[in-house]
Amino acid sequence: MKDFKCNVFNSLDLTGQCALVTGANSGIGEGVAKGLAEAGANVVVNYVSSEDRAAKVVAEIVAKGGKAVAVHADVSNENEVQEMFRQACKEFGSIDILVNNAGLQQDAAFYELTIAQWQKVIDVNLTGQFLCAREAVREFLRRGIKPEVSSAAGKIICVSSVHDIIPWAGHANYAASKGGVAMLMKTMAQELASQKIRVNSVSPGAIKTPINTSAWDTPEAEAALLKLIPYGRVGITDDIAKAVIWLASDHSDYVNGATIYVDGGMTLYPEFREGG
Repeated sequence: MKDFKCNVFNSLDLTGQCALVTGANSGIGEGVAKGLAEAGANVVVNYVSSEDRAAKVVAEIVAKGGKAVAVHADVSNENEVQEMFRQACKEFGSIDILVNNAGLQQDAAFYELTIAQWQKVIDVNLTGQFLCAREAVREFLRRGIKPEVSSAAGKIICVSSVHDIIPWAGHANYAASKGGVAMLMKTMAQELASQKIRVNSVSPGAIKTPINTSAWDTPEAEAALLKLIPYGRVGITDDIAKAVIWLASDHSDYVNGATIYVDGGMTLYPEFREGG
């Protein structure tokens, strides 16, 4: 029998592993990329626009002693995704961790939602996760387990949303894409577990990022938002990064097909505290 302490109480050190984070030049992706680098992973910072911001994330990681490279790819484009993985493996030898984070919103009332808006969100938020996960799995299977760095052959963390279970009026395309991510994650986890590939999700609630500042940047806006958050604060990107690092580590080696809601209790339907 293996030494329990040596194998269970190891640190969250990800040294020797490479993590590819999609949509990592801002917001949650940026926070996750920096967090993984601080945990010791080499990081591929994926971006589709704002190359200067991706370069800034890489520079900040390198300034703290980490290793990172920025790689452009539209995650909804099969050829670009495949080329991104080729570049990542050329740079760092292999990929051990995929954080499927890239996503967007194109909101409209349901009866005004165009097919272009529908398709763009599905292409990036759902098809993009499929394309990146498929390339990651191919690399995990090619390389196999490296027991000196991880118990698993590879780890995929899908960044979803509380709206994979909470309906969201005016955001039908977004909510549908996140519901799809939830089932895609579970199906991958079921199919790939026997090959020692772990697949899990982190579903954020309200997180302070540049794209949603209007929801929290005034006392009035934040007070309205906090009515939906029992824990009494709006989340920050570090909250998501901590969950991702845990799921990428051997501390979560027996966790597969799970969704962690990092939302301060938003999915507890707080409106029912008084009117249920």
